[in-house]
Amino acid sequence: MVLVEGEYCPEPKQVCKRWIDPPGPYQDYRCAEYVEPATCASAREHRRFCIDAEEMTPAGSTMPLAHQSWTSAGKLCAAKGSRLCLESEWQFACEGEQMRPYPYGFKRDATACNIDRLDLGKPNSGLRDLRAPITAYPKCVSPFGVHDMSGNVEEWSTLDHGEAPQRSSMKGAWWLPGKNTCRSRTLGHGEIYEGPQVGVRCCEDAR
Repeated sequence: MVLVEGEYCPEPKQVCKRWIDPPGPYQDYRCAEYVEPATCASAREHRRFCIDAEEMTPAGSTMPLAHQSWTSAGKLCAAKGSRLCLESEWQFACEGEQMRPYPYGFKRDATACNIDRLDLGKPNSGLRDLRAPITAYPKCVSPFGVHDMSGNVEEWSTLDHGEAPQRSSMKGAWWLPGKNTCRSRTLGHGEIYEGPQVGVRCCEDAR
């Protein structure tokens, strides 16, 4: 695990300068470049916690674990004395005090992380497994030294103020052409959802 400590912004203002996709239903999904620097529209909050530097992998493997629900991911974290990250913790570990839209900066780089893959599989034939080993994208690193927080496998977090039945969010997206930003989230799946693109990362209170 790595220590994350600093001043977190609950409400960053991140403005896109250039979009990748043409006008249409997905025109505001992929931003090529954001205005730098980002600004904070609220008072910052001091945070101090620890987070896994890598996505959880099975013993003896460098391939991230997948097919995990919010419930099973929480149990895996608890088994090693950890817990699922709060959404705000996950975001701060990804973007840092600079409020980077992407963990590596303000410009989207499809070579830095496992994102923007188009060979996802055919409808009704199942999603192709395009996970990459956690060693495959060394440039996909946040200001705190956390890897693969954009793309590869999506990761569960716990909403800061969530209540049943909506306590979970999925962060970082996966290898598809999605937003793949530190602030992007998926809320449409329940706590028992699991898929080939869903993995685990844990947090702990700093001692």
